[in-house]
Amino acid sequence: MITIKEIARELNMSATTVSNVIHGKTREVSAETIERVQKFLKEVDYVPNINARNLAQNQSKIIGVVLKAMKYKYDNIFIDPFVAELLGGIEKAVREQGYFMMLYLSDDIAEILKHVSTWNVDGLLLFCMMDDDALRVRQKYGKPIVCIDTYISDETRESFTDRFVNVGLDDFGGAREAVSYLLGKGHRKIAFLSDNKYGVDLERFRGYRKALGEFGVEYSDRNFLQVRPEQEEQEKSIMKIAGSARDFTAIFCCSDLYAVKMVNACESIGIRVPADLSIIGFDDNYCGRLCRPPLTTMHQDAEYKGRIASETLIRMIHGEKPETRQIILKASLVERGTVAAPE
Repeated sequence: MITIKEIARELNMSATTVSNVIHGKTREVSAETIERVQKFLKEVDYVPNINARNLAQNQSKIIGVVLKAMKYKYDNIFIDPFVAELLGGIEKAVREQGYFMMLYLSDDIAEILKHVSTWNVDGLLLFCMMDDDALRVRQKYGKPIVCIDTYISDETRESFTDRFVNVGLDDFGGAREAVSYLLGKGHRKIAFLSDNKYGVDLERFRGYRKALGEFGVEYSDRNFLQVRPEQEEQEKSIMKIAGSARDFTAIFCCSDLYAVKMVNACESIGIRVPADLSIIGFDDNYCGRLCRPPLTTMHQDAEYKGRIASETLIRMIHGEKPETRQIILKASLVERGTVAAPE
């Protein structure tokens, strides 16, 4: 790779002049000189040494993205449509701002801490951190951090909100709206389907409970349908749940992925959706749109969430103070074909 000094020697001009043309600082450079340099750069197919420039400016132009994923739940988290759309939004926004994305995935916070402390990145995006995970990362990493969908306990809430920007969703409100929609259709036997009751699923469970209470419907623990999340157990678990689905007239699923699997399981054993059972999901990703009948769900824009988090982080890297530390996006109901009034 030819260097700026070598180009300057070939053109019999100063390295500063060549550097100014390369980097667009041409206010005091003549048009003839600019033309000569640009013509030569084209002839030699010059590619700027980005690493050297970033080193001189004390920056890497890299955004680190860290996902904490549960390996018992995912063999490959990137097949989850929500995760794929979120990462797509991050990558596009980062690239448009002239940065690069570096991705790291682990279910072990100790492993994450070991790696991020050695990274030469300009900022971090943390996804799916729980409780004090983000606080522990902050102790190891001093540059700007933005969290995405990070759920914390009441004990760590004050410390978290003082030190982090979090881009999340009104999961409680979205679930409340979804279940209120079912209740408005006349459903009273409504189940909640998930594989846990913590983090995002806990917030959606709370919204589900709130909607039931507002309509005077009593909740019973038998209404919580728990999927076994392990890959080898998941399908059997959903089929077993489908076998008892006639105890309800509707099921609110914590994700489109589970909702679509539930629709398929019901149809395979002769339960018609929505004639016999209404099903509503959450997220509005492509698998719900491909489902037959198409899935009624709560829409969130995962790509936009990734973009907002990335742009917020880059502004912080440039020295801007965040206007708010909690950016909460809204979900909206999308009516399709999996909900009907009970017979």
